[in-house]
Amino acid sequence: MKVLYIGGTGTISSACVAESVRQGHDVHVLNRGRTAGLRPLPADVTTITADVRDAGSLRGALAGATFDCVVDFLSFGAGDAAAAVDLFQDRAGQYIHISSASIYHKPVRRVPIVESTALRNPYLAYARDKIAAEDVLRRAYDERDFPVTIVRPSHTYDDAQPPLPGGWTAWDRIARGDELVVPGDGTSLWTLTHARDFAVGLAGLTGDWQAVGEDFHITSDEVLTWNEIYDIVGRASGSPARLLHLPSEFLPIVAPDWFWSELIVGDISHSAVFDNTKIKRFVPAFRPTVTWSEGARRLAARRAGHPGDTRPDPATDATLTRLVEAHRRAVAAVAPPAP
Repeated sequence: MKVLYIGGTGTISSACVAESVRQGHDVHVLNRGRTAGLRPLPADVTTITADVRDAGSLRGALAGATFDCVVDFLSFGAGDAAAAVDLFQDRAGQYIHISSASIYHKPVRRVPIVESTALRNPYLAYARDKIAAEDVLRRAYDERDFPVTIVRPSHTYDDAQPPLPGGWTAWDRIARGDELVVPGDGTSLWTLTHARDFAVGLAGLTGDWQAVGEDFHITSDEVLTWNEIYDIVGRASGSPARLLHLPSEFLPIVAPDWFWSELIVGDISHSAVFDNTKIKRFVPAFRPTVTWSEGARRLAARRAGHPGDTRPDPATDATLTRLVEAHRRAVAAVAPPAP
């Protein structure tokens, strides 16, 4: 089976490329050829260099080529989706659009979340763009018989990058004993999925004609609170996690420049528990096996073996320190005077 991955070197896509190669697919990867540093492509992959934002570049790079399946990790909004329909209408037997589980209704009405859960997220622009992209693709399926399958990852990570707001900076703060900001009281439920597990589900959908016209989320079955997630990081790093709980809605006000602020309000502060019955029915091989305890041990080993790639980001560290110190000053200001 001939599969084209658009992207292919990111946290999720690189694992999917590797799994497709393992399954014996004829794998092609299209990207700008600039970001393979942490996640190099397997030797058996055919690379195609083009700018996905340049229609002329894409058409030139794909001239005369057809694929059994195209998996697009770089389509984010309605415009991207419309361009993909025009480009791959007659080039792909199946087109898998990588959407996001952040598009499910916020606030969460009930758990577990299933594929038929309403799509609405007024807090997060990224999610609204993904909903708009899905709308375009569904119309193309209905009106033009465009062979789309929609896949919605949730919070997915690999051994190179921890799934924490702040990434390695958050990990480093725990390891060195500094306080770390946690949104809310830390008891919201969350699902972390290792990319290797996700890849089994995704690769199992490629070339499956029964999956055309369908949508799937692919996540772990393990559910943890954020307090538990950080406690496990502390155990893996050998330093108990010191957590500072702040209201989620407070973060965009006091740290509007921090990338994670909007994402926390629009996604992370809500409970995310998923029913994976559908993907397991279509891909019986999908059985998530990497627990967060195991994932954290792998990340700790990565940090120990690759200090150059796992350094904290000074700007992120300064933001988190500013939040911690502001909280301390606020508490001191309202504290009763000593007797």
